Amino acid sequence: MQLLIKSFEKRPVLGICLFIAVMLIPHLDVLPVSIMEARDFVTAREMITDGNWLLTTMNGEARYEKPPLPTWLSAISAMIFGVNSIAAMRLPGVLLVMLTGVFVYFLSKTILKDKSHSLINGIIVVTSFYVIGIIFEAPWDIFTHGFMLVGILSLIRLFRDEGSPWKHAVVSGIFIGFSFMSKGPISLYALFLPFLLAYGFTYRFRGLKTKALPLVLVLLLAVVVGGWWYIYIRVADPQSFLSIAREEVGNWSSYNVRPFYYYWSFFAQSGLWTIPALISLLYPYLKKRVVNLKAYRFSLLWTLFAVVLLSIIPEKKSRYLMPVLIPLSINTGFYMEYLFRKFKNLTSKWEKWPVYFNFGLISLLSIAIPSGVYIFFKEHVVIPDFFFLASCIILPLPGIFIFIHLLRKNIRNVFYLTIMLYASIFVFGLPVARDYIEEGSRQPVEEMKEKVKQEGINVYGYDYIQPELVWLYGEKIPLIKEEKSSAMLPQENRFGILTNKENILDQQIFKGHYQVEYSGMVDINLEGGNNSRKISYFFIIERDAE
Repeated sequence: MQLLIKSFEKRPVLGICLFIAVMLIPHLDVLPVSIMEARDFVTAREMITDGNWLLTTMNGEARYEKPPLPTWLSAISAMIFGVNSIAAMRLPGVLLVMLTGVFVYFLSKTILKDKSHSLINGIIVVTSFYVIGIIFEAPWDIFTHGFMLVGILSLIRLFRDEGSPWKHAVVSGIFIGFSFMSKGPISLYALFLPFLLAYGFTYRFRGLKTKALPLVLVLLLAVVVGGWWYIYIRVADPQSFLSIAREEVGNWSSYNVRPFYYYWSFFAQSGLWTIPALISLLYPYLKKRVVNLKAYRFSLLWTLFAVVLLSIIPEKKSRYLMPVLIPLSINTGFYMEYLFRKFKNLTSKWEKWPVYFNFGLISLLSIAIPSGVYIFFKEHVVIPDFFFLASCIILPLPGIFIFIHLLRKNIRNVFYLTIMLYASIFVFGLPVARDYIEEGSRQPVEEMKEKVKQEGINVYGYDYIQPELVWLYGEKIPLIKEEKSSAMLPQENRFGILTNKENILDQQIFKGHYQVEYSGMVDINLEGGNNSRKISYFFIIERDAE
């Protein structure tokens, strides 16, 4: 155990990258494709199959809501590992998690000048719940915030006169531009602006006159790298661009509107670190306990400014909090570093019990994993199954050792055992769920596709088609849009229709000149799921002979 920790601490960058690789890469294809992933993956696939690298499409229709940089990276990965490979599409997101962890480490080291403390921060960010969850729920978010983090670090080095200002200006401008090319201005508002406010309040912007020209270069590069695609789309397809832009702007004030306080539980998004993250926000408690008060104020202000700015926007979703986890991980690291140094000598029960509760609960949940695995997955796994047995035998072990080292008050070992448990759940736990996840999702799509092939017909979506279904189908499903009870139907005499309308005969457009044959239901819900959006009805339509 000690040898492993020392190796990790001796080579922190390699350690962070290997940790994420072992944790995420082996079973990247297990979790089902989410709706956001499906949109992005279909766009990447159509880049490869149709050559739509600049005028990006989703299911054959213009999709300019998101800039294309992450999609290009997924498309390149898919060209290497397989066009319909889920793992290939997800791989660039995993690399951006690595980049985020490594650059939180580098940023912390630049400010703290402490290698061990900085490693704690890097580990916390890559084991925070939504940093991992975001690569499955909304995969392009990790790109925009990861690239912005690189730009911010170079800007800090420019402010602090570390090395060549022109080098830092070039790197900062390019990566801020990459961030903009990943998801527009989202990270500028949610991560970069709070950083500027926090850095200005804490460290001041001294000597800006001498840095004026490099800062102008940062701005110019960010605008050019981040803006050229928008200009190209505006010129090449102005009608679609303006229509999509109006809809996106309208969503900011009318879609998913939540109250100002909606994000007040933001620290819970860190998952394992919820209680330490909450305690790290208690400035009166920690201000006399941290080793670098100015750096602690900076991370605290960065976190709070980010939450406040996000709270001002009427549209709110839990995943929008992901960038807050970057400064929050640094803030939480101050509390964990304090526990590393002082926990053995603490006498106050009010200081000790939150630690015992947090890691004791993690220990108990780890020890209870075999019971949970058996209860939830016993009907879906054929015993003996390697991962089923491994999850029952291996996953409780970190919990047992967490409990032992917690009693010994060795928080350093408790910390590393906790991240070992976190990684083990991905390595041994996800495969157990594979059969459960795959049941009832892909098979109906394959059956429908085989029927379409046998019938020798084309298939269309009517009024709405799920992005996940388009991804599973493996090719475009052209959409027939219903507008004011009318639509332009295909010219073929015989074709297939996928629709979420159970009784398509109720639609005026199919009355009088068509024979409609119901051919089955396509349900892409997981077993037991009942989301009506994921259910489609397949009809074969035949035009009456004239």
